[in-house]
Amino acid sequence: MTNPTEILPGVIFFSYLSAMRKEHVAFMAHNTLVLQVAGQLTLETTSQQISTRKGEMLLISKNQVGLLTKVPLPGEGYETIVICLHEDLLRSIALEEQLEARQKYAGPPNQIIPPNHYLQGFFQSVIPYVHHPSEPLTASMGLLKVKEGVKLLLHAMPQLSDLLFDFSEPYKIDLEKFMRTHYRFNVPVEKFAQLTGRSLAGFKRDFNKVFGTSPRHWLHETRLTEARHLIEKKHKRPSDIYLDLGFESLPHFSRSFKKMFGKTPSEWAL
Repeated sequence: MTNPTEILPGVIFFSYLSAMRKEHVAFMAHNTLVLQVAGQLTLETTSQQISTRKGEMLLISKNQVGLLTKVPLPGEGYETIVICLHEDLLRSIALEEQLEARQKYAGPPNQIIPPNHYLQGFFQSVIPYVHHPSEPLTASMGLLKVKEGVKLLLHAMPQLSDLLFDFSEPYKIDLEKFMRTHYRFNVPVEKFAQLTGRSLAGFKRDFNKVFGTSPRHWLHETRLTEARHLIEKKHKRPSDIYLDLGFESLPHFSRSFKKMFGKTPSEWAL
């Protein structure tokens, strides 16, 4: 078995040591959830030192540099399961669940999660994939598991939404990639701006440079074009798709569709 073992590439890892203590400096680019299966892990940053032992869970916040010390303990060695909570995944969860940071997070950047049977059970459900590498965790299943873990974490500690869903970093993510992936979500333009790390004015300006039109106009046309494709090529019923495409009601969807294409969705399906 390689060390660390990627259970889901780039997202879920299993790490172990046989006998030797190990130290290394690391940049934690992503919020990270760790289960200490065995041994002891110590994280030391400029503002904090925190350690975990067998059975404890640790949440490490993003954009930190720290010294990681991994120590196998007598009779149990050293093992961890590590889940990287990538920004793109957290943004998707924020859109799906209508979650956002209510205020600037003011708690400790790294903290031990209080004992929780649900989160412990969640991590236990990952362990079989460590021991049976011939039956890999598929990408879709893995991402569902990570989303489950985030929801259980928020159930245990709702205040962590201010840490996990703070997207106010000074850098800007790829606007075109994000919008083409998430255009179906029925959220205000202001929310799209926040999730791409921009002010509303900056979002509209950058959007026009990329797409040559306004966000609302592009979202409206893109959703209707996708609706026509689903009706025409996939034989979907209008009543089955309008909510998934960000329309609040079937009559509004039908009126918009007819205005753009000259026929109602039902007429287009004939």
